[in-house]
Amino acid sequence: MMESSHIVALNAHPIARKRRIEASSCGRIEIDNVTITFGRGAAAHQAVSTTSLSIAPGEFICILGPSGCGKSTLLNAIAGYVEPTTGAVTVDGERVTGPGPDRGMVFQQYSLFPWKTIRENIAFGPMVAGHSRDECSATANTFLEMVGLSKFASKYPSELSGGMQQRVGIARALANYPTVLLMDEPFGALDAQTRLMMQEHLLAIWNAFKVTVVFVTHDVDEAIFLADRVLVMSASPGAIMADLPVPLPRPRDPDIATTADFMQLKKKCLEHIRAESLKAFEQQNH
Repeated sequence: MMESSHIVALNAHPIARKRRIEASSCGRIEIDNVTITFGRGAAAHQAVSTTSLSIAPGEFICILGPSGCGKSTLLNAIAGYVEPTTGAVTVDGERVTGPGPDRGMVFQQYSLFPWKTIRENIAFGPMVAGHSRDECSATANTFLEMVGLSKFASKYPSELSGGMQQRVGIARALANYPTVLLMDEPFGALDAQTRLMMQEHLLAIWNAFKVTVVFVTHDVDEAIFLADRVLVMSASPGAIMADLPVPLPRPRDPDIATTADFMQLKKKCLEHIRAESLKAFEQQNH
């Protein structure tokens, strides 16, 4: 669990306060009648069926669904790594045509540069954006402090635990000050205790910055614990088939998972996923 003093410091940090104000009107995502098909002719595979979705600035969205339903593909379309076959994705009214600094991405695999120190990994984005070496170093130091890793600045990724490497990944994604943070099963490779700690840490960072978060996961408990809304995707080709508000109070701690409201919402999510998983199984065997 994160120390409460660190959470207070994170929320009180002047950059966090500034970004909360800026984020209040930024980070709106619109997905308008998007389909995504890979390949052509007989080899064509539709990964995402006609999907429309609105995500408000500062909202925390989690996407659930059976394996292969297109969760990551939809996330990659928001990131700009995948171009929709039809329809459009916009962020703050601008059509997404490729990756951009307004969207930070965190993957399950830590994807850090092994030959760079932790500070250098975090400074890489600002450096590519053309900032001076001093500015990049200052930005890296700021985010090292925010994720509680200042004393590991000169270490290399291989010298850090999985949870610490993922904290570096989040800091690196935030170092360009994006309005949208996209996360593709970022805690899937972590042990249960570290995963829980990272969930709490992520909520503290989100509360400090109020960026819009779109988070893909297979873990129903994780989705409910983190999200304002849980979206459940149908079996392939994927589409949003359930949009479930999470009416649980914030801030949240792990004990909330034992409440009746949490268990009721979990039951609803599992019912949707089971139905879609059975549908996918039947499709594969016919």
